[in-house]
This record gives sequence, structure tokens and C-alpha cells, in this order.
Amino acid sequence: MNSTPLFAIEQAELGVEGRVILRDLKLHIAAGETVALLGESGSGKTTLLRALRQQRPDQVAWCPQQTGLVPLLSVFHNLYMGRLDRYSTLYNLRNLIWPAPQRRAELTTLAQRLGLDGRLLQSVDRLSGGQQSRVNLGRALYQQRPVFIGDEPVSAVDEHQADDLLRLIIEQHETVVLALHNIDQALTHCTRIIGLKDGRIILDAPAAQLQSADLAHLYPSAA
Repeated sequence: MNSTPLFAIEQAELGVEGRVILRDLKLHIAAGETVALLGESGSGKTTLLRALRQQRPDQVAWCPQQTGLVPLLSVFHNLYMGRLDRYSTLYNLRNLIWPAPQRRAELTTLAQRLGLDGRLLQSVDRLSGGQQSRVNLGRALYQQRPVFIGDEPVSAVDEHQADDLLRLIIEQHETVVLALHNIDQALTHCTRIIGLKDGRIILDAPAAQLQSADLAHLYPSAA
């Protein structure tokens, strides 16, 4: 059995533009894990996710908080952007004007799974914030890579929709690392919980060994 971790970070500090965000880091994530990062805004979750992504960019489907959607293009075209790097420039341009039947069929099915049925040809600027977040998620899912890294990928939808989307993410990826803000969702859908506070990892445990009360200290401002 290969004991080499899929992701490994062992360094004293991790920062952005010369500013230290995380300290005393030692973290290994194995293939097949479903990991939730929990902690208040500013605790370093996004910085850690980006560092993990940089280790294996060709294997990671990346779903950032900032959607980066093209408002005037359709849901189809924004979803299709997840695979721009797989096809030639000529093929991509043709799909901009005349979507290929196979791509249309694939993305119709994906839109249905995302709760966007009937909106495939609608421009993104006509969608609600929650619908736009689902397009952002769908673009990452359409990459069809073995690892999914998401920064609050379901924060803009209600809890029922979020549960459905989290199941979809986990179903389609071998390894999943998510920054979440909902403790119950993390415990329900993930197998490992990593808690961050004040720029450090202060908790790392199997989800099966934890309850909501064990994680409340990660969000003292909500108490």
C-alpha cells in the first residue's frame, strides 16, 4: 500500500504577499479522504486551500469563492469553461457559436443535477446569487478531476440544496477538501475535520469522533 500522502505541507509559515497567514504547519492528506476545514473568516482556510491546490494543479478541480463567471455568457458556456484546456482553440470557438451535441447533452445533465434545469441557455447575469454559485460549482465539477478543492462552495444556497450538492461533489471525486462554515454539514459529509484558529491548526480528528459541541470553540463570535 502506498503510504505517500497526496498532499503534504510541513513548513513553519504560509503567507500571501509577504504577510504570514498560517504558522507551525504540518498537514498530510491521503488520497480518498473527505476533509472539512472549519474556522472563522481570516483563520487561514483559503490560504491553506490554495497551497494544497498548487501542489497538484493538474489533478485538482478548483472551486473558489469568487466565481469569476462571465455575466453575459450563458450557463452552458460558463459551465463549458471547466474544460477549455482539453480542446483546441478552434473547437472552443465553435462551441461558443454552435455548441456540439455531445457537450450540450453533458451539460444539460449537469445542469439538472445542479438544480438549473431549463436555464442552460440563459445568461448568467439573469440568475440569482445562489444560482450563480451553482454554476461556479458546476464549472469545477465539469473538469472531472480526481480531487475537488472548494472554498465555501455551497454557502450561497439553502441547507437542503447544500446537502444535495455536497453529496454530488463527494460522489464524483476520489478526494475532497472543503472549507465550510456549517459544522453540521462538515460532520455529516466529511470523514475528517481540521479546525483553524488564529493562523494555526488547533484540531485534526476523524469526524466520527466529534460532535457539534466539540467544534463550537472555532466560532466564538457566534456564541
